[in-house]
Amino acid sequence: MKVTIDGQEIEVAPGTTILQAARMIGGESVPPAMCYYSKLKGTGGKCRCCLVDVTKGSEADPRPMPKLVASCVTGCQDGMEVASKSSDRVKEARKAVTEFLLINHPLDCPVCDQAGECDLQNLSFEHGKLQHRFIEEKRTFEPEDIGPYIQLHMNRCIVCQRCVEVADQLTDKRVHGVLNRGDHSQISTCVSAAIDNEFSGNMIDVCPVGALTDKTFRFKSRVWFNKPFNAHRECTTPGCCGKTTLWMFGNEIQRVTARKDEFHEVEDFICNTCRFDKKEVSDWVIEGPRKFEKDSVINQNKHFGKTENVVIETEKGILMGRDVDRKKISMADIDYNEKIDGNPINTKKNG
Repeated sequence: MKVTIDGQEIEVAPGTTILQAARMIGGESVPPAMCYYSKLKGTGGKCRCCLVDVTKGSEADPRPMPKLVASCVTGCQDGMEVASKSSDRVKEARKAVTEFLLINHPLDCPVCDQAGECDLQNLSFEHGKLQHRFIEEKRTFEPEDIGPYIQLHMNRCIVCQRCVEVADQLTDKRVHGVLNRGDHSQISTCVSAAIDNEFSGNMIDVCPVGALTDKTFRFKSRVWFNKPFNAHRECTTPGCCGKTTLWMFGNEIQRVTARKDEFHEVEDFICNTCRFDKKEVSDWVIEGPRKFEKDSVINQNKHFGKTENVVIETEKGILMGRDVDRKKISMADIDYNEKIDGNPINTKKNG
């Protein structure tokens, strides 16, 4: 089937969703997604971040869809035309959804361990509004201990339910889920039971916000101070691939995560032994530094290629100023026993 998204045509197989087709094209046409996860069945349709405008239904029925649709759960049709980044309706809708997600979200970014790799931060940066219209009191929850490895911050949760699907599909003894309804919905354990299954740590990786974080990494460092390396080990846990990303500060491994793709989704899930217990360099075969997307906060001020000097053709005095003035404001050009006026320190001559 042929589908056109923002003027770019692509052929897809039957059953492909609009979001999956957009990811095949890549670039700015890819809608944001906070709840959909390609590695987990049944996800999508909850956050409404991926809304798109279907301007042509198909060749058989070219009528446009009257309302915006969630691209993660809407299948492609032959001849379908979709407007994503190019639609003003879509832009306004994404701004509205972002504002709605931030209604109850606390301003924890300065102290949140997810800062720097948070999907909600990226969404707010691109679609957030400067003004804040919510005047009611924010929803809050009492702190809850759900185990020795995972820190739950329910105040930051957007109820995307990814963590619930991870426990449902990777383990056979899920003890947490969505409790209550509406604005009172929360992720919790039904009887305050600790989450102790062998793949529970993957809930940290799939969480798009800072609601579920690594207790062993709590307040240790900011992600942009760590250097990520691809590494692997021969793991004996059934279902664990043993391929990870090591976040290192010097020679210290501060945390271990699963490898993620360009859409911030886990490539292969890992067990808790690899994630929490193997923190020595000798435990791993390090493959090399991991590359991230160009606009990642982790890549800021890290240049991997050769940068060319910028030369501006103009008069010297315009850019550099007079030599005498430049010496006065540059401490590196002044000798340690010399005054700014050029005379020695012990001179009695007035400058």
